Amino acid sequence: MRIYGTESKQYNKQQKIYEINHIANEKIVTTILDKYGWPSIEMIGERGNWTICNVIQHSDNDVRIKYLPMMKQAVKEKKLEPRFLVRAEDRIATEAGNLQVYGGQMKYDPENKSFNVAPVYDPANIDKRRAEIGLGPIAEFLKNRFDFEWNLKEQIKRTAEFEMEKAEIIKMEE
Repeated sequence: MRIYGTESKQYNKQQKIYEINHIANEKIVTTILDKYGWPSIEMIGERGNWTICNVIQHSDNDVRIKYLPMMKQAVKEKKLEPRFLVRAEDRIATEAGNLQVYGGQMKYDPENKSFNVAPVYDPANIDKRRAEIGLGPIAEFLKNRFDFEWNLKEQIKRTAEFEMEKAEIIKMEE
């Protein structure tokens, strides 16, 4: 058995602690949201807002889907920064096997042993969509957050490959 890493005793112990804490945090957060709606930044501060988003972001997709309309409304009411909504929307899409919209989710490519932006709907117009919701260009986001270079041609290629694979799967299921 490895001393450290995802197959180690230490990792498994920490993972169990994380799961116990996440279950408790999710219950607290969903109870607050169900009872009071999305709290304002003035009420809970930026860190509190970030914490709520992080708990939702790391919940199952059905939990994210349930609170997505509330998050959209919170953005409209300036209770939530658009970047948190984008993370949730893109994660919902990618976990459901769909194209993401804003480019916030990365995907590991085992062939190249590197991370790439998960396939994006209409990559050529991603900056337009991001600007409409108040976000900066994708290249800037990726460079600042992941030290990753945006390559539109490669992204168009990855998206086309994704769509072809998805079409083949649908065809096989028919």
